[in-house]
Amino acid sequence: MSRTILLTIVAGAGVIVAGACGGDTNISVNTANTNRSAVNSTMNTAGNAVNTVANTVTSVTTDSPADFLINAARGGMVDVEMGKLAAQKSKNAEIKKFGQMMADDHSKVNTELKALAGKKNVTLPTDLGSYKDSMESMKASSPGDFDKEYVDQMVRDHESTVTAFKRQADSGADAEVKAFAAKTLPTLLKHLEMIKAIEEELHK
Repeated sequence: MSRTILLTIVAGAGVIVAGACGGDTNISVNTANTNRSAVNSTMNTAGNAVNTVANTVTSVTTDSPADFLINAARGGMVDVEMGKLAAQKSKNAEIKKFGQMMADDHSKVNTELKALAGKKNVTLPTDLGSYKDSMESMKASSPGDFDKEYVDQMVRDHESTVTAFKRQADSGADAEVKAFAAKTLPTLLKHLEMIKAIEEELHK
């Protein structure tokens, strides 16, 4: 074989090798770009999911004025009925006094709330709803058990009620409902402070 032909073959092989290496480089670059696109897509999907959850949480924790009035009315009914029961059944003087105060204060608040709901064309509940079973349980309990059940129930209810009224007073969509919540909030805070003090004494 002549030297010229040998050089030609070697040069051709070099071209082939170089071409093959270039092909691998292109494949690697394309693969990297594809992976980067997949990561970006995943990140965007995750971000959208977080935003969806955040929006859902906001919608759940922010009561509409109508929902707020309905929930407040039922809670007020419960406070009045349980307060009357506490004033009659409890053997603890402080609990009896607190129960009577609850019946009196929330009867007044309920009257205001009913008038406001009428202006807003909101139909209020007329029964205790899910609280009916708690009420029956308290009626059947012994005086000692009743005191603990009643105080624990009032602490839980007033903590959630204060939160709902404060939220409505701070950022309610209806000016009159917002004003009602702001006006009632100090009374609820006083009730919560008093029942927590009673709870502390009861568990000593």
